[in-house]
Amino acid sequence: MSVEFIFRLIGMILFGILGVYVGERFAEFSDPRNLLYYQILVGLVGALAGLILTPFLTTRPVKALRVVLSRVSVQTLLGGLLGLMAGLILAALLAFPLSLLPEPFGNILPFIGALLLSYIGVMVFIMRQNEIFSLFRLNLSARSSGEPPAADHSRTILLDTSVIIDGRIADIARTGFLMGSLLIPRFVLNELQFIADSPDSLRRQRGRRGMEVLAQLQKNATLPVRISDIDVEGVREVDDKLVILARQLRAPILTNDYNLNRVAELQGVAVLNVNELANAVKSILLPGEALNVNIIQEGKEPGQGVGYLDDGTMVVVEDGRDHINRNVFVIVTKVLQTAAGRMIFARLAEKHEIEEMNR
Repeated sequence: MSVEFIFRLIGMILFGILGVYVGERFAEFSDPRNLLYYQILVGLVGALAGLILTPFLTTRPVKALRVVLSRVSVQTLLGGLLGLMAGLILAALLAFPLSLLPEPFGNILPFIGALLLSYIGVMVFIMRQNEIFSLFRLNLSARSSGEPPAADHSRTILLDTSVIIDGRIADIARTGFLMGSLLIPRFVLNELQFIADSPDSLRRQRGRRGMEVLAQLQKNATLPVRISDIDVEGVREVDDKLVILARQLRAPILTNDYNLNRVAELQGVAVLNVNELANAVKSILLPGEALNVNIIQEGKEPGQGVGYLDDGTMVVVEDGRDHINRNVFVIVTKVLQTAAGRMIFARLAEKHEIEEMNR
C-alpha cells in the first residue's frame, strides 16, 4: 500500500466529515427537514473531493520539493539557511523601533521588514556562498596548522566525457595549474563505461583509454577527484545534464567539446577548454624570426612543404617541397590564427641569414 493511497483515504475521511458538517449548516439555513439528505449528499461530495485533491495538497508538493532540493547543492542550502538566520536576526533588532511607529505602520512594518530582510539575507548568502565558505575554510586551516593551505580545494570543476577520453587532463592535473577538486557525475561515468563496452573497436578503445585516464587522475595526490551520484531529473542528454548541474553548483565545465563549449557559454556557465589552453601555450613567433623545422610532406600549393614544431604548430614553407625529410632553417613571414590552431608561413633562409644564425 503506497503512501499516496493512505493519504487519499485520510483525506477522503477528513473531507467527508467536513462535508457532513457543511451539509448540516446548509440544511439549517435552507430546509431543516432534509437535514440527513444534505449531510449525506455534501458528505459524499466532500469525500470524493478529498480522494481526488489530497495528493495535490500533500504528497505531490512534497515530491516536487524533493526534486528541487535534490538539484541544489548542500553548500547552497547551508548558505540559504545562514542568510535566513541573518535576515531574521536583523528583522528582530528592527522590530521594536518599527513597532513604536503610529498605526497602522507600527503593526505592518515589522512583518514586512522580516519578510524583506529574510529574502535579502538568503539571496546575498546564496550569491556569495563560494567566497563565504572559502573564507571559513581558510580560517579553519590557518587555526589548525598556523599556515595558509597549500591549495584551495573549495572550487569544484565538472569533467566532461570527451576531456577524460582526450587524456591531456591527466598531464594538466599533474602540473598543478588546476586548483580545486574534479567532480565526475555518475552519468558521465556511465557514458564512459557505455563507450568502453561498445561493439565498435575504435569506440571501445577510446572508452578504455578514458578509464585509464580516470585511474591516473585518482592516483594524483595534488588534485582530488570525486565521483558523485548527483543527477539531474527530467533530462536525458549528458551535455544538458552537465550544463544544468554546473549552473546549480556554480562550477565550471572542463571540456574540449566545441558544441558543449558554445551551449554552456550561452547559458552563462564558465568553461575551461583544453584546446584553447593548448593554443594559448604554443610558442609565439613573429615575422622575421628564424627557426629550424623538419619538412615532412608536401603542401596544398605547388612547391610548398609542411613541417611541424614540437607543440604541433603547422609550418608551411614556401619552396620547401625539394627539402622533404630534411631539417632546414626558415624565416617566418606570417602567423595565422585559425579555429583549429596557429599556422606559421615561412620561406627558406638565405645563405647569409644562416651564417648569421650560426654565429
